Amino acid sequence: MLCLSLISPGLRADTAASPTPARAGIIEFNAAFQAWDGARFAHAGELFRQATVQAPDNATNFYWLGVAEFHHMLQLRSTPGNDAAAENAQASAIASLTTAVKLDAHNAEGHALLATIYGIRIGDRWIRALGLGPRAMSHSKLAMTEAPTNPRVRYLLATGEFYMATGRADLKEALKNLLLADTYFASEATRAPGPLEPRWGRSSCHTFIGLTYEKLGDRTHAAEYFHKSLAVHPADNLARAGLNRVMTANPAAEQP
Repeated sequence: MLCLSLISPGLRADTAASPTPARAGIIEFNAAFQAWDGARFAHAGELFRQATVQAPDNATNFYWLGVAEFHHMLQLRSTPGNDAAAENAQASAIASLTTAVKLDAHNAEGHALLATIYGIRIGDRWIRALGLGPRAMSHSKLAMTEAPTNPRVRYLLATGEFYMATGRADLKEALKNLLLADTYFASEATRAPGPLEPRWGRSSCHTFIGLTYEKLGDRTHAAEYFHKSLAVHPADNLARAGLNRVMTANPAAEQP
């Protein structure tokens, strides 16, 4: 379902000194994401947790632990009967990312992820808005201040705009920021990543662009972006379901 240097402004730890478990964790995380596999997300989290034990002052390790736990939460929420496990993963992600931004206040992606998780918590139970709303806003502002051209920052915050939208104007604003995030992802893709540099998020950004176009009634562009997402992430059930909906309503959308 966030100009860049080789290492994003929010991830300034010395990768040369990073422990082997962190690199192994990234490999496992990428495999988990591609298959949308909860057990592999959990294993990636275990590897990142080992990295945090070996280097407890390394913000990057806690960032990656939070990333794995965040995606594990999303995977659990996407399948019925996992509410308690999803809540646990969510709480773990908040704890890990809070540590990451305490160790490195410039960790823009950590701030954006925290804003996103607090937004999810508010969406689940609106009574939480009074306490969590200011936290979400604070982390959102910090993320944008630190890294306004970071693709994951833009993508994550725009998904919040998508879910909070109450009309076409709000949806158009979310779409503008999602499309902007995609341009930043495209720019990022022209550069080789560093050993611990994050590169997740683009296919999910395409999914949310598709979802936003769908809500705006533009099924042809929605289908185009659902196809883009599924081309690189066939396990994306949101994109698959979205494509089925727009193709049923508009069979011509099958070929974007």
